[in-house]
Amino acid sequence: MTSAPGVFCVWRLVLAIPEKASADLRLACIQFQPAIGRLDDNLKSMERLIRQAAGLGATVVVLPELADSGYVFDSREELAAIAAPIPAGRSALLLCSLAHELGMHIVSGLAERDGDRFFNAAMLCGPSGPIGTFRKLHLWNREKLYFQPGNLGLPVFDTAIGRIGVAICYDGWFPETYRQLALKGAELVCVPTNWVPMPGQGHHLEPMANILHKAAAHSNGIYIACADRVGTERGQAFVGRSLIVGPTGWPIAGPASEQDEEILIATISLGDIAKSRALSERNDAIGDRRTDVYG
Repeated sequence: MTSAPGVFCVWRLVLAIPEKASADLRLACIQFQPAIGRLDDNLKSMERLIRQAAGLGATVVVLPELADSGYVFDSREELAAIAAPIPAGRSALLLCSLAHELGMHIVSGLAERDGDRFFNAAMLCGPSGPIGTFRKLHLWNREKLYFQPGNLGLPVFDTAIGRIGVAICYDGWFPETYRQLALKGAELVCVPTNWVPMPGQGHHLEPMANILHKAAAHSNGIYIACADRVGTERGQAFVGRSLIVGPTGWPIAGPASEQDEEILIATISLGDIAKSRALSERNDAIGDRRTDVYG
């Protein structure tokens, strides 16, 4: 496994807006099956798939929620045995090393330890090292037994390739998440996720998660890249169906299968955001908001 040079341990949030690259970006969502508590195996899978995505030309890669740890914990002690600080932990160091080596940006869900607290988190790193972290705001079901609710808000990170926001899984059920990120200038929102079937979701129906994220992309005029996991873990099934949605709300890659490991690839142009928000000659998805009525 690739060792991570210590020079990339410095944590930073880029505050100045750098010059943006004008070229189109190759964006990848990685769908795979993490194994609960098996850090070594998960990191090997993550590295293998990131390298595959790089071989397909990807310069931005998104991995699932809790990609390094698995999801269905039985106890706080089980979580404590695998969670690590960001960006100084083993998982974060590996991802930063790969981002540097491959010249790409990586967003991955990770189990984060901060002192005696644990967060369902995601890290963004780039070729020059770690850029920022997001902690899941809306915890789902048994997550509330082990994780603290996110306390870092909804940051938007200025990078050399554009303005990137992050959300995790159940955060996407709240329209405020994507509206706030859009108003803060996000052009691309990366979503590490572990989607589960929703009540009333028949097998023949499109997953509610996909419907919600297509609607969010359309109503905010942003790219949304959702990387889900697959498989069944301790009786909990996951729906797969990762997808990449363009700012008009239509999928530009995926949805992926329900159960297979896959890498979705799409070419995106963040410079098209403003144009995509023009829904007609006289309508704009952001500009038409009636803030005098609903704030």
